Amino acid sequence: MDDVLAVPDSASVVFGDRLELAAAYAARLAGPGIERGLLGPREVPRIWGRHILNSAVVAELIDDGRAVADVGSGAGLPGIPLAIARPDLEVVLIEPLLRRSEFLAETVEALGLDGVTVLRSRAEDVQPRARFDVVAARAVAPMDRLAGWTLPLLRPNGVLLALKGQSVSEELRDSAASLARMGAASWRVEEVGAGVVDPATRVAVVVAGRTGTAPKHSARLRRTKR
Repeated sequence: MDDVLAVPDSASVVFGDRLELAAAYAARLAGPGIERGLLGPREVPRIWGRHILNSAVVAELIDDGRAVADVGSGAGLPGIPLAIARPDLEVVLIEPLLRRSEFLAETVEALGLDGVTVLRSRAEDVQPRARFDVVAARAVAPMDRLAGWTLPLLRPNGVLLALKGQSVSEELRDSAASLARMGAASWRVEEVGAGVVDPATRVAVVVAGRTGTAPKHSARLRRTKR
């Protein structure tokens, strides 16, 4: 297990003097995370590259001191790597399932992440609305549904950062009408983490409108099974 979880050289660039915290998180993912079914056993060799670093490099897109929500946090991705890499951020991990939210709370306490809060809730039930500067989400839902759940959580001009795969450009194109209808001001694709992760992390960046993005029907959207 130690060889599998060997810390890659690139991790020190991302986490600096908080590298030990990132390594402790990797151990929790490979231990309790696997035991509780939050990750599959085959993911252990990919915990650093595919999960932790893939998430942490998104910090390049977040300004200092922002309030960040990680929607559908699951095992804490991308929220916990972001919080470790960027202690200036205020991070709320939003997760509806009990076993996952318990793992998150235990991990936050074990790592001593003072700026991180766990909230057991669906995104569409979070109150108050329009409270975050940034919402981050990883492998949660197709873009149109994800935007329906998350854009209302953003303050005017806030940003949704959706970690997506290689088809992200096509997904944004296909969702353009829905995004405009929900009040998004703009959307684009960014690649981050070149030289740290291979391939680079592809992120759909959706900017909320100045007057908010809370369509009346958004609360009625239903989350797919996860």
